[in-house]
Formats: sequence, C-alpha cells, structure tokens
Amino acid sequence: MNGGADLGGMQGFGRIAHEPNEPNFHTEWEARAMAIVVALGACGKWNIDQSRYARESLPPADYLNFPYYKIWTLAAEKLLIERGMVTAEELRAATALTAPVETNGTMHAETAWEMLHSLGGAANRDAERDAAFTVGDTVRAINIHPVGHTRLPRYARGRTGTISQVLGFHVFPDSSGNGKGEDPQWLYQITFTAQELWGHEASAIDRVTIDLWEPHLERVG
Repeated sequence: MNGGADLGGMQGFGRIAHEPNEPNFHTEWEARAMAIVVALGACGKWNIDQSRYARESLPPADYLNFPYYKIWTLAAEKLLIERGMVTAEELRAATALTAPVETNGTMHAETAWEMLHSLGGAANRDAERDAAFTVGDTVRAINIHPVGHTRLPRYARGRTGTISQVLGFHVFPDSSGNGKGEDPQWLYQITFTAQELWGHEASAIDRVTIDLWEPHLERVG
C-alpha cells in the first residue's frame, strides 16, 4: 500500500538528525516494547510480513509522528485485537476480561537467544522453477498501487534497473503479508541509478539497490 512508511524520494521532512554513538534503546520502555513484540511473534498467530504490514498500515499521521517503538506497540495491539487474543476494552483496562486464546507457541527466556539466531534463513525455500532473470539483465519494476502489503516501494515503480545479484527462492511478502500463503518466488537485488529514480537533479554517481521479487519485475528489451 502507499502508506506513511513509503517515504523514498519525498521531501519536506528536514535533515536527518544523526546521533553519534546512538544507543540501541533510549528508554527502558523501548526495550520492553521490542521484547513484547518479539515474544508475541512466537505465538504463531501472524508472520513477519503481516507484522510489518500492521505497522505500515497505521494512519500516516500516526506513523510519521510517533516514536519508532510506539509504532511497534500500536501494530501489536492491532494484531492482537484482529486475532481475538485481546479486546480493546482489555487493553484500556490493562487486565484480562475474557478467557485466554490458545496459541501455537511460546517464547521462553532460556531459549530466546537460540530461537532468534536460528531464523536467518527462515524465508528461504527450495526452488520450484528456474529463475527468469540473471545478473546483468535490464528490468523494469512494474507500476502497481495495491491496497494491501507490498515490498515494491512506490519510488521504484515503473523505473528501470539492472539485476546485480540473484538472492535465491524466498517467501513472497506480497502474498504472505496479505494472508494468502507463502507463494515463494525468486528474489533479486536490483541496482538503480539515483537519476533514474529521482530525475536529473539527483547525483549522477549514486546508486540505490533494492531487493525485489520476480512478480515485481518485467524484462526490458
């Protein structure tokens, strides 16, 4: 979707404030928010793509104004309500008012580190067909504006780039994030020039690489 998270090339937000030696968390509640969201993921009621979509689909004014981890917690609340795990009334009361919902898994403190560090290839799948493109091919990102989740950023749609890596056969977030199954597809790294993305006023030497799936691409020439 074209939501508040899709900011590539947009102007008017001012300079990025760089914080030297920035800590992982600025306050204790941020660390707790991340821990809660990660632990909830172990319940098996949603996948990582659906979690990302829950954040991206927040009202743009909220997404642009709220701190990073508040966006995480609001998205988690949204998922919990949608899955019937809690009610809005329970969140307001900060107490359980209904019977608990059975989950598909639980994260325990003693196994959390091992679990989190075993997910590096969680989206990899065995290839079911040959890749349509190879390194060096010129491709164009298709022009789409779906109402659901997509990993094709708005600023790259309709733009032409070059395949710089073939990354493997992976779960397709545009399907997985919308509750339509994994539908694994070939994943590629595409290199675009900054001027192709943002016009002749952009740097002539800068390049942007984006990981895109095969359904996002069409061959040029």
